[in-house]
Amino acid sequence: MKHWCHEHMHRYVLAHTHDGWCCDGFIEHIDDEVVCLAVPHCGGMDRAFVPGPFFPPLYPYPFFPRRRFYRQVFPLTALVGLSLLPFY
Repeated sequence: MKHWCHEHMHRYVLAHTHDGWCCDGFIEHIDDEVVCLAVPHCGGMDRAFVPGPFFPPLYPYPFFPRRRFYRQVFPLTALVGLSLLPFY
């Protein structure tokens, strides 16, 4: 499985585990024991809109930047397979 993950390094894949769980993301790191996927964060609108009077923004801006990806770590022994996915 480690060799298979090295072949698909930095590609968009769907990882399948023994317990039936699936996760899609980019393979970003491979170790002797684990593989790390960069999973795209597809959350909704995290910023609130409050109608009413305009308040000046806090320094430097009122909202903290959100991460676009988060890291998901899988043990190599738990992976059943990888599938390449098209990324547009």
